[in-house]
Amino acid sequence: MNPFAPLVNLPRQLIQPAVRDLAWTLLSPPLLAHTHRQQRHPLIESAWAAEPSLLADWLLRQDQDCAPLQTWLSRSSVRRLGLYYERLWQFALHAAPGVEILAANLPIRQGGHTLGELDLLLRDGSGVHHLELAIKLYLGAPSPAPARWIGPGSHDRLDLKLEHLTSHQLPLSAHPEARPALDALTGERTQAAMWIGGYLFYPHTRTCLPPEGAHPAHLRGVWLHRSEWPGFQAKDGDARWQPLPRHAWLAPARMAQEEGWSSTRLQAWLDELPEHADAKLLVDMRPDASGYLHERQRLFLVDDDWPVQG
Repeated sequence: MNPFAPLVNLPRQLIQPAVRDLAWTLLSPPLLAHTHRQQRHPLIESAWAAEPSLLADWLLRQDQDCAPLQTWLSRSSVRRLGLYYERLWQFALHAAPGVEILAANLPIRQGGHTLGELDLLLRDGSGVHHLELAIKLYLGAPSPAPARWIGPGSHDRLDLKLEHLTSHQLPLSAHPEARPALDALTGERTQAAMWIGGYLFYPHTRTCLPPEGAHPAHLRGVWLHRSEWPGFQAKDGDARWQPLPRHAWLAPARMAQEEGWSSTRLQAWLDELPEHADAKLLVDMRPDASGYLHERQRLFLVDDDWPVQG
């Protein structure tokens, strides 16, 4: 499913933050190995998939000169993590040998009403593909039934996202109202598939099974309520935790020593958090042989009332 598994550690070797995110986007495993609708790596038919070292060389060149990537990202708003993720995919697919992007964020309209957008329409060696892309971070909430996997803000759920993909987003390219937009770009049959990247966070003190169909190598972390933090922190005195801003949630963090937080600064930050603050992503940063700090583990710190029942 992921032709680039041998390169999974490459993002940690790169320096430029946006290039690290680009490499992570292309190389990290999907959340799920088995889904009801087809899941397809967008680069599976590229020459890079046949020879992954070519992709590694391209990413290393981007790291040496990231101006083209920064220019590309600056052309569109990437304040939302999902849009940033899509723009990273688009940049790579435009450069990928053997892949042609026909359209991105293609609106499908019925009269004056927009039914939705196709994230990507591309052509490669196996035909024309409509691809839906998603970057998701879900926390496992144990319950008497199988665990619910919920977004940190309690507004998103894995099962609901999959249902929306299956029942609305993926069938959209087969909708009769999609034909005019598709025919303007290609007369070939369109095949629909998805690709979902991200992390799954497991409760620190409770048993929680992974979601059905989870990829064996899915990326993971832990989550805990704020009242659990003192006990959690006391168990690992060597950890050096600090919050990670939302725009940096993709690739494992890397930073200079002077950017690391002291335990005093972290405690002051915790003391200033509102009682019902939004979930915060924290990373444990440890120095490597080069003197830089690298992410060792990550966690979500959530309100004691999480998940909010809606």
